[in-house]
Amino acid sequence: MRDGLAQAAPAEADPETWTALARVCFIWGDVRATTPEQKLAAYEQGQNAARRAIELAPRSAMAHLFYGINLGRWGQTRGVLRSLFLLPELRETIRQTLELDPRLPAAYALAGNVDYEVPGFLGGSLDGAERSFRKGLEVDAHFTPLRVGLAKVLRKQGRTTEAQQELRAVLDETAPANPAEWSMRDAPEARALLQAIGP
Repeated sequence: MRDGLAQAAPAEADPETWTALARVCFIWGDVRATTPEQKLAAYEQGQNAARRAIELAPRSAMAHLFYGINLGRWGQTRGVLRSLFLLPELRETIRQTLELDPRLPAAYALAGNVDYEVPGFLGGSLDGAERSFRKGLEVDAHFTPLRVGLAKVLRKQGRTTEAQQELRAVLDETAPANPAEWSMRDAPEARALLQAIGP
């Protein structure tokens, strides 16, 4: 699919095709890439595709979202401390995305993860991460990456019982917003976190 979209996108000025390519690059980098180099190349391709989508449709929240997601993943793969120069651009992308569509749960997940991953003395915030994850859950309580992110924050804050409740809610979810993401990533991560926390 990635190769097909990469061939099709340059032939047409369709922002949705470019956004789809950005999304597939992110998924490929997360799921198929086996080395840091492959991941970085996929996320860079995703950034470039999203930039083109934004050029064609500046008010496309999804184009801005997948630019931010690929940018964030690229920085995370490279190393948070080595990628701090990206933080202002990433925060601005999140702001633009939510301004365009404040009911996009994945944008709150991105915002929460940025605040969670970046050390506090460099601009991260566990409180900010918690606010973003909870706002996202108000938009879509079935978007399970938000609940996993919230559980990580609660665990780091020492709120173990609350973290366990969120992780059990992920495992008990019967109508996840993204069934594939829930089964492949969120449920296994929730199960592993519960085991790590212990009884």
